[in-house]
Amino acid sequence: MLTKKSNDLRIRVGISSCLLGFKVRFDSGHKHDRYITDILGPYFKFVPVCPEVEVGMPTPREAVRLVGDVDAPKMVGNKTGTDWTERMNKYAAARVKKLEKENLSGYILKKDSPSCGLFRVKIYSEHMAERSGRGLYATALVQQFPLMPVEEEGRLNDPVLRDNFIVRVFAYHRLQQLFAGRAGRQAIVEFHTAHKYLLMAHSPKLYKQLGQLVAAISDYKPS
Repeated sequence: MLTKKSNDLRIRVGISSCLLGFKVRFDSGHKHDRYITDILGPYFKFVPVCPEVEVGMPTPREAVRLVGDVDAPKMVGNKTGTDWTERMNKYAAARVKKLEKENLSGYILKKDSPSCGLFRVKIYSEHMAERSGRGLYATALVQQFPLMPVEEEGRLNDPVLRDNFIVRVFAYHRLQQLFAGRAGRQAIVEFHTAHKYLLMAHSPKLYKQLGQLVAAISDYKPS
């Protein structure tokens, strides 16, 4: 169950700007997600990013898509073929680096987007389109923050995936708080104890391994 936080204490979560209702899409529209703003909004402080606008694309604009190699797709305009790949990759690398200062505990991305899509984004070849890609900005994001919980708004409609994401965001936030200062041995033991059942629910094997590390914590010298 969520515990409501005051505005000053809300957990910071990155998000695709269009999901908050910003009119930044190629057609000057948005994809406002009421569940995100109305239900999660009281608990999460959203940090909006629109890679396509921030990289210099106008609004409205020509839609873009991913083409070519699944492992290194190009981002091009649907009609003109304008190649945005280098500009987007350069922007994305710098933008996610800058996000380190935001102290994010999670991120919600727009599904199917050639910039923000996390899973099964269409990549077009000469003869067909395969749902096997990932947006260029999303790729840079997960590379920069490999442990941070990241999800697409569409998958939050699945109650199991939604619950999993929310739990991970709160747990990740508590871990960030633990290591915000110089965490002592006792604080680490208490953190492990407080998350005992959550860890066991996900992996009894890994819980046991972590328990062995925590049990021997007095053997480790502080660096």
